Amino acid sequence: MSRSILFAEVPCFYAAIERGRAPALAERPVIVGGDPRKRGVVLAASPEALVVGVALDMPVVEALRLCPQARAVRTDMALYRDVSRRLFACLRRGIQGIETYGMAGAYVDASGAADAISLADDLCGRVRAELDLPMRIGVASGKFLARLAAEEAGAEGVRRVDPGAEGAFLRPLPASRLDGVGRKTAATLAERGAHTIGGVVTLGVDRLEEAFGTHGRRIFALASGRDEAPVRASGNPQSLSREITIRGEGADGGVLGEHLLDLARQLEGELARQGLVAGRVALKVRYADRGTQTRSRVLGGPLRSAPGLHEAALRLLERTQASSRPVRGLGLQLGKLAPPAESDRQLDLFPENG
Repeated sequence: MSRSILFAEVPCFYAAIERGRAPALAERPVIVGGDPRKRGVVLAASPEALVVGVALDMPVVEALRLCPQARAVRTDMALYRDVSRRLFACLRRGIQGIETYGMAGAYVDASGAADAISLADDLCGRVRAELDLPMRIGVASGKFLARLAAEEAGAEGVRRVDPGAEGAFLRPLPASRLDGVGRKTAATLAERGAHTIGGVVTLGVDRLEEAFGTHGRRIFALASGRDEAPVRASGNPQSLSREITIRGEGADGGVLGEHLLDLARQLEGELARQGLVAGRVALKVRYADRGTQTRSRVLGGPLRSAPGLHEAALRLLERTQASSRPVRGLGLQLGKLAPPAESDRQLDLFPENG
């Protein structure tokens, strides 16, 4: 059975999120980055900005000169991380496991699926419906090919490279599109007449190995459409966490309890979105003198409700110095995550002999 690998990603992730929360930006190029007045650089840009020469890591000031009609937006990493978690939760639903790629991409081994294209269409529709974000997906026999196919799909949609069509798809693309071919390697290839991936294949494995050593063999394999790298799928995230910074004295037990309840409610929502329960809770307390304490406990049974998480956090708080030292921050982390079994019940938080 031939392999069928999907690569799914939200293109221009940060810019897509900013457009989603400010519909007025839908008709304008968007540049996401640091403060232009402080030499901030571009971290993401919409396709309209990229096509006129805006590039990642370019100073925002220079990017605005290239694309004066663009709207520059300050980076909001807390928002992007939250949307990334929701994106992967959405993709994991109904799939045995995914291999994440950055904050907005994932590989899926769909070799056992009845119809990989239908699966890809379903994922695109699900992400659009739940997150209002565009998704593009490439389907091919290997991870590298699938990622290239996704890039060729444009801003949204599905592009498939059929078995046997790998060469026709790859040959006209620039050699720089190959993994491991940076500026210097591309320049060396160009000196030897290999400007395209087809040209790289024409050079042959021996000349490539002579020029680049064992790396040359890897380049030749990818240029020839051969990529056996497995999808290293992980069914669930290893942990979920939320943190808060506290203003003022922050040593009052009631105030700390309210903050912990808020964190517990946030984590309850995240567990629900991902269809998981937790088997371990950890509490981190940051003090005003910059000291930190961490306390954790393995639970007596699976836990998913905010009241249960809150109770566990309060018990851990009792084991810290929060009552006698000013607190500046709290963090709550859940571990031992797994889908709930049908027989799962809200068992005792801690075993009697724990």
